[in-house]
Amino acid sequence: MFCVFMHTSVYSGFIVLYICNREYLNLLDILVPIQMLINLAARKSSMGKIHQLTDREKVLLNAIGRHPDIPMKELLTYTNYKWVSTLARKLNQLKEQGILSGPLHDFNHGKLCKNPLHKVVSIIETQQSYETVYSYLKLIEPLIWIFPVLSSQKKVLQAGFFSSNDAEMEALLQVLKDNGIISDYSVRVSGHKRIVENPNLFGDPNPSLDGLLDPCELPDTSLGHHDTVWNECDIAILPYLLRGAKLIDILRKEKKLQKNWTYEQMRYSRRKISQNGLVQKKYIFFPFPCGICAHFHLFLKTDDTTLTQRIIHNFARGERIYREYLLYDDWGMLVCMSHPPFLTGLLYNLDQIDEITEKELYQIRSNSGKYWFSRPLELKYYDFDEQTLEYPYHVYREQMKEKLENE
Repeated sequence: MFCVFMHTSVYSGFIVLYICNREYLNLLDILVPIQMLINLAARKSSMGKIHQLTDREKVLLNAIGRHPDIPMKELLTYTNYKWVSTLARKLNQLKEQGILSGPLHDFNHGKLCKNPLHKVVSIIETQQSYETVYSYLKLIEPLIWIFPVLSSQKKVLQAGFFSSNDAEMEALLQVLKDNGIISDYSVRVSGHKRIVENPNLFGDPNPSLDGLLDPCELPDTSLGHHDTVWNECDIAILPYLLRGAKLIDILRKEKKLQKNWTYEQMRYSRRKISQNGLVQKKYIFFPFPCGICAHFHLFLKTDDTTLTQRIIHNFARGERIYREYLLYDDWGMLVCMSHPPFLTGLLYNLDQIDEITEKELYQIRSNSGKYWFSRPLELKYYDFDEQTLEYPYHVYREQMKEKLENE
């Protein structure tokens, strides 16, 4: 069984980060959970004065969050700025201050290949050291991220994977459990698109949950399907695009790998990838400076999947909270950045809603930076003739067994 972990103290144990490094943030992958963005940026940051947003800056951030694709000249019409040069300078300033990150790109993995490709999140308990557990999990090439969650009694981790075979993926975790590397785990699978919503900086930082069950129009969370033939250049630049890298930087890095793409080839691939919906541009910002934000993951379940979707869609919608949400099996998952007082009363408020039958709340640890791990999506197994991506799970199993025998 998995427990719910949360500090009741308003400010203890939360993320501390004041000034983020712009270049480092722009290289981060939006596939990676937002806590990676915070923690990795902190390694490059220096302590500084917290910037208090003006109303004009709030209007600008709200606008670019809602309209990430529009040209600067059109963005002006949504703001109180008069000149494109002033607007561009202000956006760069907000990035330098660690308030705004982007452009990044969200990934619609349903369009990548003909075979099903799912997201998998696993909550893992262990009595082994983090180093030991990580060394085995890293053998699974479609592993995307790992991070520790807050617990006073157990070592608990969350790990994210892409999966071309869910049963084989879970079987690998069972191997680790059978051999004492991990003591327990859960596996939740998603075939849905993630919804990412920046905070409304004029909204309530501690909103009521009274409207969770209200009727609403649910967004389309279907992934779509493979409808474009991807070539080697498309697949080569995809991981870079997901991290927000510029084409000239991609060209230099690929040349070091003995790849002879031209700039025009890569520009065509970028346009093809974007126009066919494989990626979507995003800008990210938090409701408050990171140093006073609480970061948590919430899983919840009802007896009806449509009702679960409604709850995660309505959860603090339009308020001063950063939200990502999607379905994992029949669980709704929310990733949030909020003001700490909202988190302290959250479980109690959810307890008042009878329709929620199960819930798990995980507060993200901020003091274990060296144990936060992420890496790009592994694409070397992409079959261009068949347009499929299938991972060799039997290889990972053998590598695990060999490692176990040698230790």
